[in-house]
Amino acid sequence: MSGTGWPTTLSRQTSQTSFPKNPSLTLSRTVNLYPLTNYTFGTKDPLFEKDPSVPARFQRMRDEYDKYGMRRSVDGVLLVHEHGLPHVLLLQLGTTFFKLPGGELNPGEDEVEGLRRLMTETLGRPDGTATDWTIEDTIGNWWRPNFEPAQYPYIPPHITKPKEHRKLFLVQLNEKAYFAVPRNYKLVAAPLFELYDNAQGYGPIISSLPQALGRFNFIYM
Repeated sequence: MSGTGWPTTLSRQTSQTSFPKNPSLTLSRTVNLYPLTNYTFGTKDPLFEKDPSVPARFQRMRDEYDKYGMRRSVDGVLLVHEHGLPHVLLLQLGTTFFKLPGGELNPGEDEVEGLRRLMTETLGRPDGTATDWTIEDTIGNWWRPNFEPAQYPYIPPHITKPKEHRKLFLVQLNEKAYFAVPRNYKLVAAPLFELYDNAQGYGPIISSLPQALGRFNFIYM
């Protein structure tokens, strides 16, 4: 009976097959987090939204869609730690509105170069000194199916022409840095535990960051 029956055959095949080790970084991806106190914060001229109201924003999106097609947006996720807990840096406007640094790409603009431009416009030094932004992993893709507020981490069924694609990138901060914050914003450090499952306070994208970041091993420097 030697060599017959599925268990023996399976065992033989397994023992004879050699699988190469997967060198992929995603098997053990580490990110260095530096203390919030390492960073210096200043102010600069206010940075105003392009649109005075939500209806105006969607009207501009309609107009540009007819001219350029789907809008492409990019956001940067900047991480620090405080008391050994990971925090995300968020821009706060007023008392209830939070956003990640980033924005709309120009037609044909490269995603990474566009994010560097937008991060510099938002948090870079006002004297024009270059800021070295290290753009790393893509950690999220969100789509807006219609000219409406709702966005989803997938393209909903029956939607063939989404109106906006938003991509989130991890930005590896240097050990020390200076951030110039527009005067009409505050830059706040929000702990992951406060964001988790808190779409009511931070919206669906920011509140999903704890899950998106769960695949990383944080090294607290």
